Amino acid sequence: MLTRELIKKIRKIEITTNRTVNDVLAGQYHSVFKGRGMVFDEVRPYQPGDDIRVVDWNVTARMNDLYVKQFIEERELTVMLLVDASGSQAFGTRERLKSELAAELSALLAFSAIKNNDRVGLIMFTDRVEKFVPPKKGAKHVLRVISEVLAFRPEHRGTNIQGVLEFLARVTKRKTVAFLVSDFMAEGYEAALKVANRRHDLVPVVLRDPLEAALPDLGLAAFQDAETGELMLFDTGSAHARREYAEQVERTWQEQRRQFKRLKIDAVELSTQGDYVRPLLLFFKRRAARMAR
Repeated sequence: MLTRELIKKIRKIEITTNRTVNDVLAGQYHSVFKGRGMVFDEVRPYQPGDDIRVVDWNVTARMNDLYVKQFIEERELTVMLLVDASGSQAFGTRERLKSELAAELSALLAFSAIKNNDRVGLIMFTDRVEKFVPPKKGAKHVLRVISEVLAFRPEHRGTNIQGVLEFLARVTKRKTVAFLVSDFMAEGYEAALKVANRRHDLVPVVLRDPLEAALPDLGLAAFQDAETGELMLFDTGSAHARREYAEQVERTWQEQRRQFKRLKIDAVELSTQGDYVRPLLLFFKRRAARMAR
């Protein structure tokens, strides 16, 4: 059920993301994510330089003049948002939680999709798929997607990226643009990423928080794993311990980056702190430039 507070949040996200889409993002989205192919549009008179292979000989014979077939891109795409709702998403130390960043990002991508007449679907997952909204078109459907992300309360706390990618394969019959929004705090999913990337246009969106790699000096502190509930004491007062922790986190992040590079997958990292639209826009521009080469 939509509460007054949730409706207010949805409205705020709708206004801000719509403005961003209209101003900067929709064109970049269109240039990066192409349609399924070319379809016949119309015939027109031949012009010098036209490829002889597209001459329409039947029309040419009837009109006693050269005519060529004109094709346009079949633009309509299916966009699937795969959004991690595990326990670690309820973490955020500056401007927003990871879950809030995921909701705002989902809205931005969904509005970009419908601006280009694409269909949008949603999969919310933890260590299992907990919510599936089949892809549809239209502003009303996008608002439903946003409200589902904002209002969602997971039943489980773990993360199973392999499982959600296998579910995607079962519920999609054709190639989709799949945004996988997660902090990727999981293991054993590389093979599933490889398979999904072959079939779909897969874009991992990696959510980060500054405090994950830079613990403050709080003395001896108790930390709880958001997904397993395990408690651990850590001496944050030790500069050596904080440095070791930061180096371990950086090694984990670098391995994630190498993994995406090995699989030739374009990934984008976004932070809970600061503006996330600019890095997303730069990612789209770099990806468009690479695809144009």
